[in-house]
Amino acid sequence: MDSNAVRYSFVALLALTISATSASALEQNCRLIQAKPERETCYKQQEVELAAKRKPAPTTQDSNTLDTLRQMRQEDDAVYRSINNICRGC
Repeated sequence: MDSNAVRYSFVALLALTISATSASALEQNCRLIQAKPERETCYKQQEVELAAKRKPAPTTQDSNTLDTLRQMRQEDDAVYRSINNICRGC
């Protein structure tokens, strides 16, 4: 096995372990709260944070699509202008 592959695998495993630990640590912190209203508030806040992390930014997707369409339109116009300049039947 290649030593670079082992290194990359180790780094990936380490990153996965750290991310799993932080998520479980947040959940455990809420479990340790004795008062029920405070514990429920903690859980709701975690849900909001996780939902915010999971949602993609819609403005970037829309702007990327709009930019792509605009660029395609410009390329099409350039092709149509070059076609109109061709002499047909000369």
